[in-house]
Amino acid sequence: MNILLATNNPHKAEELAAMLAGHDGVRVITLADLPVTLPEPIEDGDTLEANAYIKAREIFNATGIPTIADDTGLEVDALGGAPGVYSARYAGPDATYASNCARLLSDLASATGRAARFRTVICYTDSFRTLFAEGIVEGEITEEPHGDGGFGYDPLFRPEGSVRTFAEMPPDQKNAISHRGRAIAGIRETLAPYLEG
Repeated sequence: MNILLATNNPHKAEELAAMLAGHDGVRVITLADLPVTLPEPIEDGDTLEANAYIKAREIFNATGIPTIADDTGLEVDALGGAPGVYSARYAGPDATYASNCARLLSDLASATGRAARFRTVICYTDSFRTLFAEGIVEGEITEEPHGDGGFGYDPLFRPEGSVRTFAEMPPDQKNAISHRGRAIAGIRETLAPYLEG
């Protein structure tokens, strides 16, 4: 059985594939493994759940392959939960990881609190079912970037109980505690009866 990860983001695909691997008879593939190039669906939902569903459903409809998609948001308390669903394009439609981080630091320049959380919603869909799982990790935004691993806001996010940002952690350590890891664990548990039967 193939499960398709609905992303063209190589960093996200690498993380998701590593966390999903392990079920006998299940092969994880990405959009890069397909013989045709599919455009990523437009994520115009108002919630992480909506965007994950949009991606999973559109890619499944185009390929017929059971599909997993995710959407992740960084929610900063001092910014009223922003950037949230707009995390990937916080600095504008042509945002880069660096420009998003720069805007976040600028917006927090006068903030007294830096509490934040990463939240990931995973959606799995096939011909018979649509399933969701969520993963959350609490932490804080540092005052400057630390580390050169990971991607996105990882150099600025220090999870609770750690002295290191996600970008300073080896991938296996980050995956063990991350929002995406927790969401993947949830979807694996939900999917297990179907994958084994």
